[in-house]
Amino acid sequence: MTSLSKLRRARLSVCLEYAALLHKIPKKERNIIIRKAIARTELTTKAMENLLSFDAKDEKSNKRYTGEIVHMDIREITHRVEKESLTIRQITAEIEKIIAGQTGLLNRMLIGLLCGGHLLLEGLPGLAKTTAVKALAATIDTSFKRIQFTPDLLPADIIGTQIYRPDNGSFEVNKGPIFHNIVLADEINRAPAKVQSALLEAMQERQVTIRDTTFKLDDPFLVLATQNPIEQEGTYPLPEAQVDRFMMKIKVDYPSAEEEKEIVKRTRAGSSQNISAVVDISALQSAQEVLQCIHIEERLVDYIVRLTRATRNPDEFKLDIGFMISYGVSPRASIWLEAASRAHAFLNGRGYVTPQDIKSMTPEVFRHRILLSYEAEAEGKTTDDIINVLLERVEVP
Repeated sequence: MTSLSKLRRARLSVCLEYAALLHKIPKKERNIIIRKAIARTELTTKAMENLLSFDAKDEKSNKRYTGEIVHMDIREITHRVEKESLTIRQITAEIEKIIAGQTGLLNRMLIGLLCGGHLLLEGLPGLAKTTAVKALAATIDTSFKRIQFTPDLLPADIIGTQIYRPDNGSFEVNKGPIFHNIVLADEINRAPAKVQSALLEAMQERQVTIRDTTFKLDDPFLVLATQNPIEQEGTYPLPEAQVDRFMMKIKVDYPSAEEEKEIVKRTRAGSSQNISAVVDISALQSAQEVLQCIHIEERLVDYIVRLTRATRNPDEFKLDIGFMISYGVSPRASIWLEAASRAHAFLNGRGYVTPQDIKSMTPEVFRHRILLSYEAEAEGKTTDDIINVLLERVEVP
């Protein structure tokens, strides 16, 4: 069985599929299916022989065999996680040259980067939201553009437009700043809805349409937006359809006393270190591939689905919060919570997901997708209050 340690990109779920097939179908059909599956996952020849010669009638052997697959595959994934985590450590070390503290913010930004999800950062002025995004972009050898959203901004200022060329009598496409790998939408709620909506197609479908022509955006493509929660005059709330396209909403809080002391020291000393691009796109993509291999048990996926369904039908889960929720989270919440939990496990050096990974990421994934009722707003309740109830009372596997 040692040859199984040579699995290269095989997912644990696929390996377990092989073992399950051995029980349910005739030997001839079983071998055909296994050979096709092996071709997809690049198992070694010896591993293929082990699978085909496996005795399906021996229940004890079946349990032992499946257990060896689980153990050896997770060990292989964990080894790859440890190897690829060097990429994340390099990024973190560079960002910490200019950012003191804000560990939670940096971790969530790294999770968004690994998952390829757009992020909405909300916090009071002066909490380094814009600085953190610019620092993250600077550590990656890719293109970056900052867009300062203002009330007079137009959709064409973001996606681009066609320009008439009188010298040859033709129209030429002038691409906007959205055609960069990382886009900082600074103070996104200061622009009207028609401008905010210009991001919808780009964020969801990774493409932009200018007149009759559609352009694919380069990979990776990330939108990191910031907004101020206290100023209401001259701002425009984001449409629900756009908010849902953000993977996470990250609340940026004040630094601790020690962190603020370090900020004062750095400012007084006038030290300004330059950030280097320490990671290229290929290294980032390699880490993302490993992320997809991280194992998550079926019962944990069920737990994610229960959390999302509890926001839509609280009575089904015996939760007395139905009067506080107008609309629950969309299926995007399930998709992103599963991905974020894998990334959280990755940052903690594990090749498997635990319930705590899911609990840790639920607030950021859910808080902007739950719509409060008038009763909840009148009582001063927040979406975080509802999420706390979910995490306390929905059964954990």
